[in-house]
Amino acid sequence: MAGHAVIVAGFGFRSGVSEGSFADALAKAGGRSPACIATAAAKADDPALQAFAAARGLAVEAVDNAALARQDTRTRSEASQAAHGTGSVAEAAALAAAGPGARLLGSRVVSTDRRATCALAEGGTT
Repeated sequence: MAGHAVIVAGFGFRSGVSEGSFADALAKAGGRSPACIATAAAKADDPALQAFAAARGLAVEAVDNAALARQDTRTRSEASQAAHGTGSVAEAAALAAAGPGARLLGSRVVSTDRRATCALAEGGTT
């Protein structure tokens, strides 16, 4: 029997983000239950992100800027490009963490408070 696809939630965010920002962005992205959470390595230790992940029993995968830059994102944010070398940290982190052949389930979405973005990617099998 073939394994099932893995869903990864990628997040980009700015300072002042809260657990609620992440929850809202994930819900807007479709609310699917991810196997893990991914973000830029420089942001992976953020206390709100760590608390959000811990509350859901999920690991946070830190994706370095080189891996982010290799991903083909649907969204092109100039600020994200300048800071992390990618058009969307959320989309690129989700794709990188989901592994080779991963695909986005949609463009990134923005939380109501505009502090977090989320994109879901499907990849590999377990």
